[in-house]
Amino acid sequence: MIELQHRDCLEGLRDMPEACVDVVVTSPPYNLGINYSTYDDTGDRDGFLSWCQEWATEIKRVLKPEGSFFLNVGAAPANPLMPHQLVLALTEKKTDFVLQNTFHWVKSITIKTRKGEEISAGHFKPINSKRFVNDCHEYVFHLTASGAVPLQRREAGVEYADKSNIARWKHTGGSDKRCRGNTWFIPYDTIKSRDNDRPHPASFPVDLVKQCLTLHGLDETTHLLDPFLGIGTSAIAAHQLGIDSFTGFEVDEGYLEVARERLDTLKNDRTLF
Repeated sequence: MIELQHRDCLEGLRDMPEACVDVVVTSPPYNLGINYSTYDDTGDRDGFLSWCQEWATEIKRVLKPEGSFFLNVGAAPANPLMPHQLVLALTEKKTDFVLQNTFHWVKSITIKTRKGEEISAGHFKPINSKRFVNDCHEYVFHLTASGAVPLQRREAGVEYADKSNIARWKHTGGSDKRCRGNTWFIPYDTIKSRDNDRPHPASFPVDLVKQCLTLHGLDETTHLLDPFLGIGTSAIAAHQLGIDSFTGFEVDEGYLEVARERLDTLKNDRTLF
């Protein structure tokens, strides 16, 4: 059952039973002055971190011992320490999570091929500054209760560029799949109108949620939670991957309505599969 609830995440989390969730994928407010529709994103830093510890403690309670908590956090060029301060706060004794992996979600990148061709891919917001460079990535912190949760590295992996490595390395087992590593290039979909196609100032792509779920591992019994639902991207990912058990909380009624509309459109449009 996919549940999208209009309520504060702390209230919603406290109503959930212990150890009922397999995977959490979410992106909370960053306390960087982002222009949300109703939420004030300009609070005191210590107060913000204390609030994060509150909801993270509840996530720890509802997460199964072998569960995974994927926390997407961005920074501002003038405030680069916030993601690190947050993950430090969530791994203190109050919350007691273990940082098992750190992933870099790359939104835009330029690479040079073996032939010397330069290719640019992805999207970024240009910064007009003499001090800072364009910010083309965010963090995804993988938090667990023990730091030893097994992952589906190959399921979430990539094919070998050099096929000779398949036979050369014994650990491949003859499979043309290797671990993707901790750098994920996942660009946003191209949009025509931000107001219509992405009416939220800090959403993430559906494929980011899918990558997290595939890495952790999923089946028909997987229960996914997003305590900061926004416009429902994680619910969309759950539906596309066949996950029937999903819970999302959102305090902004406007964003929640968009999430419901997106999900209804997906369910009714069979051409999307």
